[in-house]
Amino acid sequence: MGMFSVSAVVMIAGTRGSYALAGAVTATGLAATALVAPWTARLVDRYGQARVAVPATLFAALGSVALLLCVRHGAPAWTLFAAYAATATTPNTGGMARARWAHLLEGDADALHTANSFEQATDELCYMFGPVLAAFLCTALFPEAGTLVGVVLLVTGMLLFTAQRATEPPARPRPTAKAPFRAPGIPSLLVVCLAMGGVFGAMEVVTIAFADAQGHRAAAGLVLALQAAGSCAAGLLYGAIRPAGPPEHRLPWCVAAMTALLTLPLLAASLGGSLPLLALTLLIGGMATAPTMVTTMTLVQHRTPEGRLNEGMTLAVTGLLGGIACGSAAGGWTVEHVSPTAAYGIPATAAATALLLTLLPARRTR
Repeated sequence: MGMFSVSAVVMIAGTRGSYALAGAVTATGLAATALVAPWTARLVDRYGQARVAVPATLFAALGSVALLLCVRHGAPAWTLFAAYAATATTPNTGGMARARWAHLLEGDADALHTANSFEQATDELCYMFGPVLAAFLCTALFPEAGTLVGVVLLVTGMLLFTAQRATEPPARPRPTAKAPFRAPGIPSLLVVCLAMGGVFGAMEVVTIAFADAQGHRAAAGLVLALQAAGSCAAGLLYGAIRPAGPPEHRLPWCVAAMTALLTLPLLAASLGGSLPLLALTLLIGGMATAPTMVTTMTLVQHRTPEGRLNEGMTLAVTGLLGGIACGSAAGGWTVEHVSPTAAYGIPATAAATALLLTLLPARRTR
């Protein structure tokens, strides 16, 4: 899943000669995913992971193959939008995995914390190596290679995942609990996720633009991989310890650490613009990402009504996706109209916004 966005951008820009078209197509797919993903997750909760996830994945794979063929054979631009929008049915694998852990480790908060940290570290590894592998395949073989390999990996992985029936949580055909969006504390968390998504979206676009301005665009993927590596290492460490206090109290501290560390790339870009120095600050800055995401997802698990966990987790991911889209747009605009250096203020501002949101007093409920 970490390969598809980069593969689409490289594939479309390389064959059509337009980064604007490539960005618009991927943004359309992101918007479609934000709309469709919660409905897919609701079906997963009601009818079971294997029963829903497999056909949903196959439909999304057909969308990616259709995009590949449209690009390959020079189809009109509107077909690219339609094909990539069809990939919105891709299930939230991370949410389904965390739902399994919650089912298996029910009542054991310490073990669930370790499991969630492991899942976050795994996510970071996927999004660390995925873009690098996609860029390599698209440039070393042919432009469609990244998308093609991504489809094979996605379908194979989903079939292997859903084949593990012993760990699958039971389906809830008629859940009696209210929708997660209406559960106390969930809407405020979704707004925090929106702000944190702005951090991730802006950082990716700005770093690519900064490396390009330095004449090292090919190194941008490796620089971003260092940020994910820092987050992965922090996630493993965070899972090995037992943080004190409830997650409601830990989240503001985690977001505060992320906000403070994200000032380092801005300083590195301002003081000389050295790409190795920037890479070092991104490695350090990424170390607050995994603890923040683990704590956020733990809160989502605690606040989501019983029987609708996958839907609640997918809503959080939807918030992140919306933030990524906004952050990418804001970062790209600032790069073009101001400078790549100044654009590093966008992720820092988004993190500060997330911190302010976590400090707002929670609405008391009866």
